[in-house]
Amino acid sequence: MSESRSRLSAGWHPAGVGLLALLLSCGHDAPPPPASGGIDAQGHTAPTAETAAANAAVAAALPLADPQDFEDAQRGLLGGNGDVVVQDGDGKTVWDTRDYAFVAGDAPPSVNPSLWRQAKLNGIHGLFKVADGVYQVRGYDLSNMTLIRGRTGWIVVDPLTAKETAAAALAMARRYLDDAPIVALILTHSHIDHFGGVGAALPDDPAARAKLRIVAPRGFVEEATSENILAGTAMGRRAAYMYGQPLARSPRGHVDTGLGKAPARGALGFVEPTEIVDHTPQALEIDGVPFIFHYVPDSEAPAELTFYLPNVHAFCAAEIVTHTLHNLYTLRGAKVRDALRWSDYIDEARRSFPEADVVFASHHWPVWGRERVQALLTAQRDAYRYIHDQTLRLANEGETPQEIAEHLDLPPSLRSQFADRDYYGTVRHNAKAVYQNYFGWYDGNPAHLDPLPPQDEATRYVAAMGGAVAVRQRAEEAYARGDYRWAATLLNHVVFADPQDTAAREQLARTYDQLGYQAESGPWRDEYLTGAYELRHGVSGSAVNLRAAGELLRHVPPSKFLTSMAARLNGPAAEGKTATFNFIFTDVGESFVLTLENGVLHHHLGDPDPQAAATVRLTRALLVRLMTGEAGLRDLVFSDELAVDGSRLQLVSFLRLFDNPKGDFPIVTP
Repeated sequence: MSESRSRLSAGWHPAGVGLLALLLSCGHDAPPPPASGGIDAQGHTAPTAETAAANAAVAAALPLADPQDFEDAQRGLLGGNGDVVVQDGDGKTVWDTRDYAFVAGDAPPSVNPSLWRQAKLNGIHGLFKVADGVYQVRGYDLSNMTLIRGRTGWIVVDPLTAKETAAAALAMARRYLDDAPIVALILTHSHIDHFGGVGAALPDDPAARAKLRIVAPRGFVEEATSENILAGTAMGRRAAYMYGQPLARSPRGHVDTGLGKAPARGALGFVEPTEIVDHTPQALEIDGVPFIFHYVPDSEAPAELTFYLPNVHAFCAAEIVTHTLHNLYTLRGAKVRDALRWSDYIDEARRSFPEADVVFASHHWPVWGRERVQALLTAQRDAYRYIHDQTLRLANEGETPQEIAEHLDLPPSLRSQFADRDYYGTVRHNAKAVYQNYFGWYDGNPAHLDPLPPQDEATRYVAAMGGAVAVRQRAEEAYARGDYRWAATLLNHVVFADPQDTAAREQLARTYDQLGYQAESGPWRDEYLTGAYELRHGVSGSAVNLRAAGELLRHVPPSKFLTSMAARLNGPAAEGKTATFNFIFTDVGESFVLTLENGVLHHHLGDPDPQAAATVRLTRALLVRLMTGEAGLRDLVFSDELAVDGSRLQLVSFLRLFDNPKGDFPIVTP
């Protein structure tokens, strides 16, 4: 190996890194609200008579006028309920409650009235008293921030998604509460909408920051910094659908996620915990306040905790109990969640804290009264257990995921309760998640073992059905009678067979409009309407904004970056190639040996290999800046944070073997 020291002067497009798909900080670039007439500014068509009738039937079947949730959602309001507009340092809007001012009065025919009711509840915002010494800021982000008064200061639970919204929430709260310092943080779980705004809660004084107690569940750092890191590009693209990124906030666009309005789109932060919750029960006293923590991993998040405040009989359910049926599988794509463990955790809390007078969570509004608390916990416990048990029962009788999802529903005693409705997760896709958890993707039918790829299948289907014109005619007939699922199936084949068929694209978009208007689930609505948007306007992009995640990425271990790098290796291009390189991260003191063979990249922590083709010395900080776009080729070439010993040409050839996906691949077209 040459001993000469040289700068890397050729372009290096790093393997890149995925990101938590919940990192939805890029917002939306939506046109104005709907214009008058039959088609709105984004091209969405008017609801049909069949859609209006379907939504009217939902309204007739549910007690939408029941005031209890609205009373609970407004109980204890102290202030801060006017318009909330939060901007970042560049004047970019991070959060604006005025976007949802249209959610008022009765539901229009273009919105499922049950989802409309949930959207109205999620629009109630401000500072609320939950119990003595316990307060919540709600409606300043997708999630809630809870403030607990300790002996000397404030304990902050879940400081929202973005630094800007967290700062606004804290500033508003301090107008009504005392100005005592923040002395502790509790991070209930590893999803970014519950810790990304932590920078606003950290003391400026280094001495005070050093004393800050930060409590989180075991596995928090690993899960928070690397969840979905390998598949983040695809997840980010899919998250744009799940959260309706390109849609206008309007009666024919995005209305609500069901869990809250939408994720804030500001600066993301991260902090490592000083104390870990890793068993149940785990008692801690924080600033004079006694806590009983429960460790609930692999429920709503891989790393999660709940806690009980015995002094005020208040149970914080984090996100295992909310006012919606949650996701056992999230539509952006993720590992399925364990319905059985989730149900058992809720039952454990129900039995452990029978004296609880209030339950509050990281989303939505609290419930007060021991009987009502027990009823909520029981209903949510049984919803997840029912879906789990009945899916397995039907699977053991030979039913496939599609068959199970088609007729499985919660019993009337559960589905009549708003907190078990399909606002975020749905019974249909949760049943498929349970099936997947036990049996995987294959349903046992050999016809599904090795099917044709979608475009080839579509082309043959359309030909077998008499050509595109004939299929479109059948789809139009299905649309006319309100059979939108069948119309979508037919038209999807036509579009995949010929994505340039503009008439079929518009027919399918109109069909997705109606399916979206009827959806009770906020994500289902956004999935359909985003599909319609892209059929009309083309690909709208990804929900991932790496630049906003720089602080978070700085905590990702180098080994995770290298694992992600391996997942970007173009195997066919690497066929027949072998190579060894040393990567030394000088700022964290870690050395890795990378080995390429058989189209696979391996790495291991250890001493540099003296036979390596080249040794790359760089900082993790530089790698993060490259991945977030804060540094470019010039920075790479001239930076003092990177140097190469050995063959620069072999290193450049090696780096050219990696794909750099942009996250803008098509979904509703081939």
